[in-house]
Amino acid sequence: MSALKVIPDVYWVGAVDWNVRNFHGHTYSTSRGTTYNAYLIIDDKVALVDTVYGPFAAEMIENIKQIIVPEKIDYIIANHVETDHSGALPAILKLCPKAKVFGTAKCKEGLDKHYYGNWDFQVVKTGDKLKLGKKTLTFNEAPMLHWPDSMFSYLIEDQILLPNDAFGQHYATNQRFDDEVDGYALMEEAAKYYGNILWPLSPLVLKKIQELIKANIPIKIIAPSHGIIWRKDPMKIVNAYLSWAKNETKPKVAVIYETMWQATEKMARKIVEGITDAGLNVKLFDVTQSDRTEIIKEMLDSKGYIIGSSTHDNDMLPNMAGFLHFLKGLKPKERIAAVFGSYGWAGGAVKNIEDTLKEAGIEIAQPSLSVRYVPDGNELKSCYEYGKSFARIINK
Repeated sequence: MSALKVIPDVYWVGAVDWNVRNFHGHTYSTSRGTTYNAYLIIDDKVALVDTVYGPFAAEMIENIKQIIVPEKIDYIIANHVETDHSGALPAILKLCPKAKVFGTAKCKEGLDKHYYGNWDFQVVKTGDKLKLGKKTLTFNEAPMLHWPDSMFSYLIEDQILLPNDAFGQHYATNQRFDDEVDGYALMEEAAKYYGNILWPLSPLVLKKIQELIKANIPIKIIAPSHGIIWRKDPMKIVNAYLSWAKNETKPKVAVIYETMWQATEKMARKIVEGITDAGLNVKLFDVTQSDRTEIIKEMLDSKGYIIGSSTHDNDMLPNMAGFLHFLKGLKPKERIAAVFGSYGWAGGAVKNIEDTLKEAGIEIAQPSLSVRYVPDGNELKSCYEYGKSFARIINK
C-alpha cells in the first residue's frame, strides 16, 4: 500500500499485513489480517507517530519517501513498546539518527530493553506538548491500555486522536477509512479486538474514556495503530467502548461445549432448541472446532453462558479447561451461567466447570444438568426445558 493523505499534511505511511492469521503468540486469530499504522505529520518540524512491525520496515520507509526524505524526520512518537508498533524503530533511526524519540518513562524502559539503542529519548507525561509549527501534539498517558507504557497522542489543531492500540481492529483492507468499508465487518473486528485484548482492562478503559469526555476534547478523527481510521463517526467506536467497558449486555446466550462421544453435543443441541423457542438469540460453539477468538467476541455482549463438557478423569475435557482458564483471565462481569454434561461411571466435569465459573465471578443461575452415558428421550426433553428455563432467567 502507498502512502495516503488523512488530511492535508498528515499521512498514513503504515503497512498492510494481508496474510497474518495469528497474533499475540497464537492467542488471537486474525482471519482478516491486520494493518500496522504509522502516521507522518508535516510541519516546520516533521513527526512520525508510531512505526510498524519490523518485517514491514522497508515498506513503511518507502511510503515515507513518497512524502519526504526520511532524513527530514525530527521527532518519532512511540505510543507503545510492543514490537508490532516499534519493530521498525531501529531501521528508521538509521536514516534519521538525529531524530528525538518521545514516549513515557515506561516506554523508554521497554525500548531500551528491546533494542539497546542509544537514542535521544525524551520522556513525556500527560499534558506535555510538542510544537511542530502550526500543529501541536499533546500527550496523555494511558497505562495498561493495554501495556504499562501505553500513551495517546493528540493533534490539537486538527482534532486527531492517535491512541495506538485503543479503538483498533485486526482488519486488512485496501481502504483506510470507516466510510469505505463494510460497517458490520468493521464493528465485528472491533468487538473481537476489545473482547480478546482489552476486556480484562475494562475499568481502566472506562476511566480513560470518561477522562477524555470530561476534558471535552473535540475529536474529528481517531487514527489507531491497527485497522481502519474513524473519520465518518469516531464517536461510534467510543460509544461501543463505553458499552463494553461498562459490561453492558444483550439478552442472548452463548452455549459452549466439548464432547467425547457426542452425548454432550446432543444435550447442547436440545438446550439451544429450548432457548430458541423461548425467543432468545443463541449461538452454539464446539470449543474444539470453533475459533476461540470468535467465541469470546460473541460472549462479549451476551448476558448468559451455558457451558458443557463430558467427564474425563473426573474432570472436564482439556480443551474446555483451557478455554475456561482463558475466559477467567478476561474477568467478565455481570454475567450468569448454567452448566451441563454427560459422564460414564463417574462425574466431575460439571462441578469443576461450576467452580471455575464462580472463580471468574460469574453467577450460576440454575442447578446443573447431568446425564449418564447417552441422553434418552426424556433426558433430551429435560435438556430442552433446561434451555427454556435459562432463557426465562435471562428475560427477567
